[in-house]
Amino acid sequence: MQNMKLASLKHNNPQRSRPSPARCWRAVLAHDARWDSAFVYAVRSTGIYCRPSCPSRRPRRRLTVFFLGPDAAERAGFRACRRCHPRGLAADPLAPRIAQLCRFIEAGFDEKLTLSDLSARAGLTPFRLLRAFQRITGVTPRQYAAACRLRAVKSGLKKESNVTFALYDAGYSSSSRLYEQAPALLGMTPAAYQRGGAGVSIRYATTASPLGRLLVAATPRGICMVSLGDSVPRLEAALRREYPLAEIHRDSNGLPSWLRAVLSRVEGKTPSGHLPLDVQATAFQRLVWQELLSIPCGATRSYSEVARAVGRPRAVRAVARACASNPAAVVIPCHRVVRANGDLGGYRWGVKRKEALLRAEKAAKRT
Repeated sequence: MQNMKLASLKHNNPQRSRPSPARCWRAVLAHDARWDSAFVYAVRSTGIYCRPSCPSRRPRRRLTVFFLGPDAAERAGFRACRRCHPRGLAADPLAPRIAQLCRFIEAGFDEKLTLSDLSARAGLTPFRLLRAFQRITGVTPRQYAAACRLRAVKSGLKKESNVTFALYDAGYSSSSRLYEQAPALLGMTPAAYQRGGAGVSIRYATTASPLGRLLVAATPRGICMVSLGDSVPRLEAALRREYPLAEIHRDSNGLPSWLRAVLSRVEGKTPSGHLPLDVQATAFQRLVWQELLSIPCGATRSYSEVARAVGRPRAVRAVARACASNPAAVVIPCHRVVRANGDLGGYRWGVKRKEALLRAEKAAKRT
């Protein structure tokens, strides 16, 4: 694992000794607020830098770089986290307690934790705990525990030869509980996910579009991926990385109607109806993506407006992550979400394509 170097700029660290990368990483993993004035950490994949105590989900080590202060992080091109406010703006006073509660849930997600138990542990009333937890994490404690169980199932399915062992190790009381949630959470049954998509038949087709090459892939249940790019081989490689063991084959004859429907959306035309989808999603992603489908063609919403619409007004960053993880370009119209000041923000398939999509939709709406 590559060793990350600290930036060499001066800082106001109360400790005289410069913290080592190993010490910084341990502080980040522990959400240790004692190191908040010593350094900040940034995540290459998101472009965000945070305090060590930030309650956000911990990044991967290989994507993490440490800086001695916000100035150094921003000069390297990173922007400040809006959850922990590393530049010293007022952070949520309950964030440390919620962060500790998240660690507690992660350690005991297989136990039946009630809201009363959690509120007593956090020293808050159940109502205040629920409000604070949703405000800071974007989900409820129940949804957070469910996500932990699902992560454990996914990890267990990669290791176990038996689905039953994996689901009971993850705290599910019966196989029916996991299987009834599988289509929405995994995009396929647990057994199929265990095999890395083996046995799942995926057809795909490509075509030229105003925004480059367009790839549409689908299972028998619906569209599982829509990608835009400059190279068909790269689009095909991305599809195979997403479903490494699925039976993937090109089918230019079986997907003409769906391909035409997606292409019409790329051209800015108003869709005649919703296309069937078969995509992996968490509960929060489903909330966000469903809200995106309600944004009219040619209109835009800010990330904060979407957060309020799904009942999570403080989960703006989580909304942005849900948009960035959208696997179905245009079909789930994440390109219609912009920053509050009108800037386009990011886009998985390139900001220029996002700008072109919005321009085409507005032009089509005028005509």
